[in-house]
Amino acid sequence: MCTPTVFVFAPQAPQAITHQKILVDADDDLNEFLCVMDLLGEKLGPIIWQFPYMNRERFRTLGYFIERLEPWLKKRPKNSQRVVEVWNGGWLLEKLYSIFRRHGVAVIDHPWIRRPEEVFNTGDPVTADFTYIRWLGDRKGIEERTQVWDKTIIDRTNELRGWARIMRSLEARGISIYAMTNNHFGGHGPDTLNTFRRLWPATEPAKGKGQVDHIPTSMRFNF
Repeated sequence: MCTPTVFVFAPQAPQAITHQKILVDADDDLNEFLCVMDLLGEKLGPIIWQFPYMNRERFRTLGYFIERLEPWLKKRPKNSQRVVEVWNGGWLLEKLYSIFRRHGVAVIDHPWIRRPEEVFNTGDPVTADFTYIRWLGDRKGIEERTQVWDKTIIDRTNELRGWARIMRSLEARGISIYAMTNNHFGGHGPDTLNTFRRLWPATEPAKGKGQVDHIPTSMRFNF
């Protein structure tokens, strides 16, 4: 496979599992998906399980969602990195984090829901030996301004600086970090990454953000 040595794929699980069946009677879909993912071998990175926004017709409370999610997490194979994305900002609480931590599953953070200074307000979102940050923008809002993705039209420098501080703190904890962006964040994904690259060398950890006494030594930081 012609990719750089350190490159890995971060596939997203089929919506048939996460959106349509929402984990119910989805074992056949899951096994088929995992069989295909096995073909990637050492190039397989974290698998993203993105759930849609859950209204009260689907799950009245976070507790009902956890009742369905945790049994499913218990029986999933643990030989791959798993990361869950939920779009209910009010669910990003220690109550949910503790479930992910128990099963070694990471949770996605992205600015569409929270600013970097808010990340640790409701608990510690670091629930595994790695984390995943997605710099996604307001698709509808930015598409009202442009349909051509060749330049930055929203300056995200200050937000990226805040995320870089958080990520430095996570690096100090020995946490591996996966990060991605798209054109909808600032208007041009490559510009966003280049801005982050410029900010990273001069960034120090955010004080008091995500510090722990024990720093694992067997983990790595990834761009």
